[in-house]
Order: sequence, then C-alpha cells, then structure tokens
Amino acid sequence: MIAAMSIDFAPGFKVGVKTTDNRGLTPAELASMCGDKIVQVADTAPPAIREQAHAFKGRVESVVAHYMKLAVQNDRVTVYSALVDAGHPELAELVRRL
Repeated sequence: MIAAMSIDFAPGFKVGVKTTDNRGLTPAELASMCGDKIVQVADTAPPAIREQAHAFKGRVESVVAHYMKLAVQNDRVTVYSALVDAGHPELAELVRRL
C-alpha cells in the first residue's frame, strides 16, 4: 500500500535552500536568512516604505550577526573549559585558536 499526502500552501509560499561546501554557514549568512524571515515588504509598497524596510532589514541583520558571533565565541569558551576540566589542555588550546 502506498500512502499519499496532499499539502496546500498559501499563495506566495516560498521554500529556499542554502548550501555550503565543506563548512557551515557564517553568522553573516545566517543573519541574512534571519533578516529575510523577520522583515518582508511587498513590491507594491510605496517607495519610501520599501526603503525604510530595507534599511531596517540591514540593521536587523547587523544586530543578529553581532550576537551570533558572540554566541559562537561563548560556546568556544564553554568547550575550551570543558576540555581543560576533562584533562585535555592541548585539545582545548586548538579549540581556542579556531
């Protein structure tokens, strides 16, 4: 027996995929994706509104990227400390240098 499934999507629904080669996404790339989800403006919006929305999106991306970089740094400190506590100072030093 083959199961079938039907899904209805709202008009204008979009799916996007981003890939990288031998690395993860950077904070800036992730912040851009976040900005796309947080700030949207219709093509039919008045020019002044579109400009304001695009400027706001740029600010959102900048703030998100900043805090993502801080999150990465803090996570590395946590990993470094865990490795030192576990008796692996050499490995911890390699993580610190990333």
